[in-house]
Amino acid sequence: MSGALLITGTTSDAGKSTLAAGLCRHLARSGLSVAPFKAQNMALNSTVTADGCEIGRAQALQAAACGIPAEAAMNPVLLKPTGQATSQVVVDGHPVGVDAAADYRDRAAHLAEISQAALAGLRERFDVVVCEGAGSPAEPNLRATDFTNLGLARAAGLPAIVVGDIDRGGVLAAFHGTLATLAAQDQRHVAGFVVNKFRGDPALLQPGLGTVTERTGRPVLGVVPHTEGLWADAEDSLALSGREVVAEAPLGRDGLDVAVIALPRLSNVTDADALAAEPGVSVRLAGDAPAVATADLVIVPGSKHTVGDLAWLRQRGIDAALADRAARGAPIVGVCGGAQMLGARIVDHVESHAGEVAGLGLAPLATEFADAKQLGWAGGHSPALDGAATQGYRIAHGRVTRHGGQPLLVTDDGGEDGCAAGAVLATTWHGVAEADGWRRALLAWVAAAAGKDFVCGDVAYAQRREARLEAMADLVAAHCDIDALAELIDAGVPEGLPTLASTLQPAPHGAADHTPHGPHGPGHAPAFARAATPTSGVTP
Repeated sequence: MSGALLITGTTSDAGKSTLAAGLCRHLARSGLSVAPFKAQNMALNSTVTADGCEIGRAQALQAAACGIPAEAAMNPVLLKPTGQATSQVVVDGHPVGVDAAADYRDRAAHLAEISQAALAGLRERFDVVVCEGAGSPAEPNLRATDFTNLGLARAAGLPAIVVGDIDRGGVLAAFHGTLATLAAQDQRHVAGFVVNKFRGDPALLQPGLGTVTERTGRPVLGVVPHTEGLWADAEDSLALSGREVVAEAPLGRDGLDVAVIALPRLSNVTDADALAAEPGVSVRLAGDAPAVATADLVIVPGSKHTVGDLAWLRQRGIDAALADRAARGAPIVGVCGGAQMLGARIVDHVESHAGEVAGLGLAPLATEFADAKQLGWAGGHSPALDGAATQGYRIAHGRVTRHGGQPLLVTDDGGEDGCAAGAVLATTWHGVAEADGWRRALLAWVAAAAGKDFVCGDVAYAQRREARLEAMADLVAAHCDIDALAELIDAGVPEGLPTLASTLQPAPHGAADHTPHGPHGPGHAPAFARAATPTSGVTP
């Protein structure tokens, strides 16, 4: 079986996904066949594989770093929060139900088996599998059913490293505390640490790094510098809070301001990332009416709870701000759930069970939810945007029909999607702005409506994304001990690692008899109460 390594973190958004993507690309360009893996992902940013399976976008990005197509085995369990205490559970790329935490625990043993089988299959087909943990492994309340962090390491015999975000402070204490919180049998899998997002002279860290090694018996395997503009597709609210992306100075006299409404259960905010790839385009989250009113373009994004987020939008007066924009010809784009909100009505007996609900009435659309989720890719062109071609993927229970305006997209097979009506464009497809011609036609339309002298760039979005993946790999190669990481991948868990005294993390039931390659634990219960999307208080 091939080598593998687990990358865990002291916290969410510590940089696990980015480090994993960089390591994937570094190993792939060294001539190895590499695959990413995350046993369970809690995220509302997802994508669809070529064969119609839904997985987290971070694993799709990591697959691109490996130079291979994304597949469901790379993220066999995906949790998509639908509320404060419930999540839709997606298994092997398809939804199997909506669970509260207690319900999910009943599924956990079975999901652990599915995840372990997926990892074993990848290890049979690839030279290396780079595994990513979730949140922090030092969560005693979750350890008994964990199959994503040290539960995965124990079951599959994986060495693990712990990544910490020094930009937030306290990282050296977090390394020591993470290890000390773990049970002895879990500690033996933790082989080292990586400091991420460091600003300044690494020499200033040396006394502290030496103390960490002295007190834990484990080396610090890298100090990765903070790098502006380096991103991996965001998964949770920590990565999104206060989000503003300005790519480059404008090529023309003016830039464009794009506001994405910060819905409480916002999904696939990454749809706007391609816009920020154009020089002079800033992208920010907007959580109130004034912020929506002033933007050149407002995006009403996808949502995992369309009816609930529509009510939130009305409570904050954003509905009136959108109506005012439409009346004065200021551009609005609705995507998936956002398109549904812009329509005249929504009939939902599936997601919210609210029945018929009035939409914002800004687009001639009607939506009815169905039990089956639509998953798949399509291509087409936009008559309303000079015939510009694009492609995208659909992830939705809602079936949207048009009763006015013109279709925004005419599909390659003769169908249609969404609508264009005045200043309002709506589509159920995600990812359409990644097509260079379509994105630039959209921004030209926005600039004309705003009366701005805006000039698009000429660099392909795919090229920019590749450059970021290369930059991630360069950072890993330059600032991590690559030889030590390779040794962990090849040789597995080091022998003789010391154990710190632990009083917080009891071993899981029956764990004393588990060997590194023994049976896995019963699963991982998600922290459903921890928000995985921007909170209602997000402002630009």
